[in-house]
Amino acid sequence: MPTLPYSPANSIFATVEIYADGYPLGIPYRTSYRPTKHNIWNEWITLPVKYCDIPLTAQLLFNFWCLEAPREIQIVGGCTLSLFTCNHKLRQGRQKLTLWDGQLADPLSPTQTPGKTGTKTEMDRLEKLIKKHENGDLARLDWLDKLAFREIEKIHQIEARRTVATFLYIELPKFDFPLIYSETESADPYLVTPLFPRIAFVHDPELHRENLAEAKHRRLLRSQRHGPLDRELKPNAKLRDELNTILQYPPTKELNTEEKDLLWKFRFYLARDRKALTKFLRCVAWSDPVESHQAVDLLTQWADIDVDDALELLGPAFTNQQVRAYAVVRLQRADDDELRLYLLQLVQALRFEAMGQRLSHPMAEFLITRAVQSPILGNYFFWYLRVECEDKVVGPMYTQIALQYEQTMGRLPGGAERLDILARQTALMTKLSRLSLHLRQMKEARPQKIAYLQNYLANPKNQLQRFPAPLPLPLDPTVEVVGIIPEKSTVFKSSMLPLSLTFARRRPPSRPEYRLMFKTGDDLRQDQLVIQIFTLMDRLLRQEKLDLRLTPYKVLATGADQGLIQFIPSSALAQVLTEHNDSVLAYLRLHNPDPRPTVPYGVTAGAMDTYIKSCAGYCVITYLLGVGDRHLDNLLMTRDGRLFHIDFGYFLGRDPKPFPPPMKLCKEMVEGMGGAFSVQYQRFQAYCFVAFSVLRKSANLILNLLALMVEANIPDIAIEPDQAVAKVQEKFRLDLSEEEATQYFQSLINESVSALFPQVIETIHRWAMYWKQ
Repeated sequence: MPTLPYSPANSIFATVEIYADGYPLGIPYRTSYRPTKHNIWNEWITLPVKYCDIPLTAQLLFNFWCLEAPREIQIVGGCTLSLFTCNHKLRQGRQKLTLWDGQLADPLSPTQTPGKTGTKTEMDRLEKLIKKHENGDLARLDWLDKLAFREIEKIHQIEARRTVATFLYIELPKFDFPLIYSETESADPYLVTPLFPRIAFVHDPELHRENLAEAKHRRLLRSQRHGPLDRELKPNAKLRDELNTILQYPPTKELNTEEKDLLWKFRFYLARDRKALTKFLRCVAWSDPVESHQAVDLLTQWADIDVDDALELLGPAFTNQQVRAYAVVRLQRADDDELRLYLLQLVQALRFEAMGQRLSHPMAEFLITRAVQSPILGNYFFWYLRVECEDKVVGPMYTQIALQYEQTMGRLPGGAERLDILARQTALMTKLSRLSLHLRQMKEARPQKIAYLQNYLANPKNQLQRFPAPLPLPLDPTVEVVGIIPEKSTVFKSSMLPLSLTFARRRPPSRPEYRLMFKTGDDLRQDQLVIQIFTLMDRLLRQEKLDLRLTPYKVLATGADQGLIQFIPSSALAQVLTEHNDSVLAYLRLHNPDPRPTVPYGVTAGAMDTYIKSCAGYCVITYLLGVGDRHLDNLLMTRDGRLFHIDFGYFLGRDPKPFPPPMKLCKEMVEGMGGAFSVQYQRFQAYCFVAFSVLRKSANLILNLLALMVEANIPDIAIEPDQAVAKVQEKFRLDLSEEEATQYFQSLINESVSALFPQVIETIHRWAMYWKQ
């Protein structure tokens, strides 16, 4: 800094601060005093901030003060220096700053007192060369350096006489390498594009390659010559416990290297355990031909696996075609009823088959063979394929399978008649879709739309009131219908205007009519999946002699934005409470009276038992699937006491309302059981505990089914496909013992009953529906 006017009484000192976004990051640092004649400090300044904590917007503020008299100081000048360059590099080494005379350093960004002004002189160019010379970037020649420095000194004196500015020279710490602020890491370094041209990224070509030492060790450990020795190996008690722990892992659990080696070592011992196959196949290095060959040979010696394990082998984690073919062989032993439970997922499993240009494949051939043998199975297989044919990515593959299915059926006796039925079903859905779309586009009020619907159905030209021949319904092929009854068909009060259609049965049983809803403009594949899982859970509970009176009504998506829903005669719980003074008991007593004084609450034992069981069943299954948006309008009740849920637009923990309870269990539902201290409420809790315990035993089956649906374009799964299965797995709490699981579910019930915020939301919803009507 140029020499200030000298006065024996004057002294000068500096204050240094670090700021970011206009706020100080520490207390100011004050240097020692220097006479105005000597403006060199040679003093290191340590600020109370670590390098790793310095933000990108950090700035150093330098202010110089002149002490003219005791307690009288005057600002000499100040300047601001950003610690990072525009390339996010930390400044190092010597820095030349312009001091703004008579001004305090400005801490704002952009600052009004920048130390780097951008003005360049000849001396600035020479100082950069001197800096390079000091850093060793320029060759040193002593005789030439002396001449150059002498000439530079002359230029400096000339420049000093010309300029009126004051300059500050500071020295920042130096490092061996440039320091970059928050350098972004990439999963694949070869895809990284340097943000700034001056920054070069050095890639490690071995980063994504196999560790040769570990691979060599694994091959030696699992080589063919160890095979005969491993046949006689048996684990000791400690290793047996470790193996049992590994076998209890859920299908989403990743195995570490030690666990994989342990499974491989005792593979022959584990071959007697059917539950161990999937874990063993996960420890195989399928890229190694020798190891892969050994694993495939062992498949034939393994104990027969269950269906849930076979479904896991059809997932995206297993790409070996022989393993997938083995899973198909196991599925061939399932009967049609069991296969229908998993058919939706098996159709999705075709996505993971390496078909390429092949016209046949074991999985596709198996499904086609079973579909042509069973008209009911073939009906659902056709509609599942038809929906997937609309997919832009895998649609051509599914179209090829659908064509192969139709060709195979056409070659069988009676195949032409079945193909004609599928064609007439398709034509019916097309007519209903066009009709629904036209009604949605009409500007008239709902009564006029209902009149148009009934007139359209009654028109003989449309052939909807009476079909040319009996037709099995796509929703339920066991039901044959002969036409639609116009006067009993209507349009629901809803934004999508779904159609309520009443079909006349060909051979009417107790009920000569079949009522359903046809909906367009809404993706029903999510509802279809949830109902399918509900149906499976109901079957699992019934196998354990636990009938919880569930009502898994039928849902079939006939397109990406249309489908059919079975109609169950019932009333919304909100309507029940409105019409019966907020009392479920009054509703049950009206339709199921028992005046005997010994009967509690005047309700028949059968109706009360049905109500309690259905409440318990739906509390458990809706909790496990994380069904959201539960309010009293999508909880329905039948006259015999069955309670069931509808409208599954939110699941896997998603909910449009804040702070949802774990399950929908409001105080009105509890009062319908007689209150929280009644015997019926205790039975309700007992049913919940037993159902939760039973379904936890089949957690792997449910998780494997959901894993096959990850790429099925289900809206709530598509939001976080990698977390969908994990969310349901978390609900099962497989880490708890049976006793701990019971206590855990008890806490969930208590939390749901005592939750206050859902009651407020329910009140708001009731008022909203009231004003809407």
